[in-house]
Amino acid sequence: MNRHDQHGSGRTAHRPWRTRLLAAAGAGALLLASGAVAPSVAAKEGDGGDAGDKVLTVAVAQSVDSLSPFLAVRLLSTSIHRLTYEYLTNYDAKDNHVIPGLATEWKSSPDKLTWTYTIRSDSKWSDGEQATAEDAAWTFNTMMTDPGAATANGSFVGNFAKVTAPSPTQLVIRLKKPQATMTALDVPIVPKHVWEKVDDFSKFNNDKDFPVVGNGPFVLTDYKPDSYVRLKANKDFWRGAPKFDELVFRYYKDQDAAVAALRKGEVSFVAGSPSLTPAQADSLKGEENIRVNDAPGRRFYALATNPGARAKDGTEFGDGDPSLLDQRVRNALFMAVDRKAIVDKVFQGHAVEGAGYIPPRFSSYFFEPSGGQELAYDPAKAAQLLDEAGYRTDSDGKRLGKDGKLLDYRILCHATDPNDKAVGKYLQEWWGELGISVTLNCLDNVTDPWLAGKYDLAFDGWSVNPDPDFVLSIHTCAALPATPKDTGATDNFICDKKYDDLYARQLGEYDAGKRAEIVKQMQSRLYDTGYMNVMAYPNAVEAYRTDQIESITTMPSAAGNIYGQDGYWSWWSAVPADSGDSSGGGSSTGTVIGIAAGVVVLVGLGVLFAVRRRASADDRE
Repeated sequence: MNRHDQHGSGRTAHRPWRTRLLAAAGAGALLLASGAVAPSVAAKEGDGGDAGDKVLTVAVAQSVDSLSPFLAVRLLSTSIHRLTYEYLTNYDAKDNHVIPGLATEWKSSPDKLTWTYTIRSDSKWSDGEQATAEDAAWTFNTMMTDPGAATANGSFVGNFAKVTAPSPTQLVIRLKKPQATMTALDVPIVPKHVWEKVDDFSKFNNDKDFPVVGNGPFVLTDYKPDSYVRLKANKDFWRGAPKFDELVFRYYKDQDAAVAALRKGEVSFVAGSPSLTPAQADSLKGEENIRVNDAPGRRFYALATNPGARAKDGTEFGDGDPSLLDQRVRNALFMAVDRKAIVDKVFQGHAVEGAGYIPPRFSSYFFEPSGGQELAYDPAKAAQLLDEAGYRTDSDGKRLGKDGKLLDYRILCHATDPNDKAVGKYLQEWWGELGISVTLNCLDNVTDPWLAGKYDLAFDGWSVNPDPDFVLSIHTCAALPATPKDTGATDNFICDKKYDDLYARQLGEYDAGKRAEIVKQMQSRLYDTGYMNVMAYPNAVEAYRTDQIESITTMPSAAGNIYGQDGYWSWWSAVPADSGDSSGGGSSTGTVIGIAAGVVVLVGLGVLFAVRRRASADDRE
């Protein structure tokens, strides 16, 4: 996901918040609903529109990294692209199975090397031109031939041999070898007649000329950095127009201010950064006209270790502490983190303990370490590992590096995320007992030092898609930047041959069960090497005003999130409270869905999270 500046967003580590979001939903999706009638929302800059327009305003704590689908990795940005461009396929909101998007159907040749997609004839670009197979072919071919255009989603086309459009409604993709993600190509398809005029895809952010031409349920009409993004309903969207006339994402640097805005009715929805804190959620429970949604999430919360930043050309850069190149040191740090305390004290039960990359919501791919493999909380053994690695303490109990200097790890954290700061204080305490100092470097923009490799550790998190391929691809050698000056798709510069071999195997495995086992082996490898310390799987904790939103789709429909979905279902389906449209159905009472109950519901339904590719993304977040 959603990725780095995305705490849960698109990629999530160096751009700690990118997160990728893929969507899914169907006509039968379950809706959260209520029946109160709402007062009008106070107008602000960016909330504009014609008098009488119904405006849904969403408070967000993440900045847009780029409005170009070729560059964006943060959860907010990729969510916007889900709303403004169609993908070949989508995911049903009820259970995440693949459903038609721009493509109405698809089939493969017997050898699985040729895939043919039928492109719908009822999708038009917002400037009136027809969306065709040629647009899709041009999008993929551009990513295949231009490194700048492959920045965000290049892993999807790395195995493509040739892409053609024999007719306006037929797209043909020829592969070099079988690829199991061909029904989950989570790439926004852009209009060729607009984008072929771009000179440099690595620098073009798509944020100067409005409205932006698209074919999704909303049209991007205005944007002000670190302030707002405004979208207008696409009345000609093939699936049907959204019920709100406008959708506004309004940026709040202060999460408490966003919650206060919800109370005042200045915004319709708040998701936090990326979730509400337990204290914020508790303060909203019982408030008139406010509903809190608390459900199993699709992201993980981790601590990423700088393994030594490097480029594909072999050039090393950055200034990560050399002690972290030793697996014993990484594992010692891992064993000095009390995950239960983080879940209980920081998330206050609104999360479950972490281990692998894939949250338990995606049961087919969920990994749990074996008893002998588990790096359980054991400070004494952690100290022993550090001693064995040659990092001993001085007479004052301070841990020394090989150069004789005190070990002092710099941890990148998101200034807008209170969880980072809270966990950081615990790390200072826990690692301090090992004799290691911790310096928290909390920034509004963690992306720049992350990409430059100028960190020792960093709070990381991604939103995982129904198909996990993308979130797994960001740790391959192929994801490294070409040179230190370039931007790669890597999360934190991991390059491990055993992991790469497993990645190639899962990508070519069409048997769902066998592929899931390989994905678990990949997570096991990440766990053992200690580069990624997944501490928790946070719930999606968010809130909205029932006097402004009558009903809205969660994903999964039984117990899922609203913000950051794998699709456009929430905002496309949202019904204004005073619309008189009760077709959304759902409950009429405000409830908080607990994680335990949510998991039970999901297991009871036998939710099908089949192999459909890629994680979001958050995402980095």
